[in-house]
Amino acid sequence: MRYNVVKDADKIISKSNYLVDNPENYKNKWSDFFQNKNPIHIELGMGRGDFIINMAKAHPNINYIGIELYASQMVMAVDRLKSLNLPNLKLINMDAHDLDKIFGKEIDTIYLTFSEPWPKKQDEKKRFTHESYLRLYDKIFKRDKHIILKTDNKGLFAYSLESLSQYWYSFERVSLDLHHSEIPIENIMTDFEKQYFKEGRPIYYVDAKFIK
Repeated sequence: MRYNVVKDADKIISKSNYLVDNPENYKNKWSDFFQNKNPIHIELGMGRGDFIINMAKAHPNINYIGIELYASQMVMAVDRLKSLNLPNLKLINMDAHDLDKIFGKEIDTIYLTFSEPWPKKQDEKKRFTHESYLRLYDKIFKRDKHIILKTDNKGLFAYSLESLSQYWYSFERVSLDLHHSEIPIENIMTDFEKQYFKEGRPIYYVDAKFIK
């Protein structure tokens, strides 16, 4: 996905109280960090933060951590958060490959919202639903494994359904057109999703849990 590069983005986000410095210091200590025993949900590739911010507003009894590789994307979220007080939300600027370096078995839910589809075969391992990532998530899920995915990319969605099912996830809810679904699904839109909705694109959705 394209985005504008923001000058001094690293410096801008570093000044935010929401950004966690040295997150590796809190591995196996995130409940202490939040000072409660509430569930911890993370979003990989949080982008501009619309989804994770509004989820934190809607569910104060859940702790949220937004993870984003690109500081220029996170700048907008940091700017929005200046006027908000959300003690149940933190941000981490990092590569998702390193999740197991900052989390032990502490995470209850992972959100994959409009992730980069990486359509070329040679880039398959970069997809957040590739088996290598699913194995990585195993290291950080607390007990039950729970992944919620939304995308406008039909190819990524089909790939993800196959990858998840082969890894023994079951599908609690599936929608091929989320905004016109009769299935009762709480849907807080991302920044990209709002634009896609205006364009009339179908949004694909799956709520997946691991089969025990």
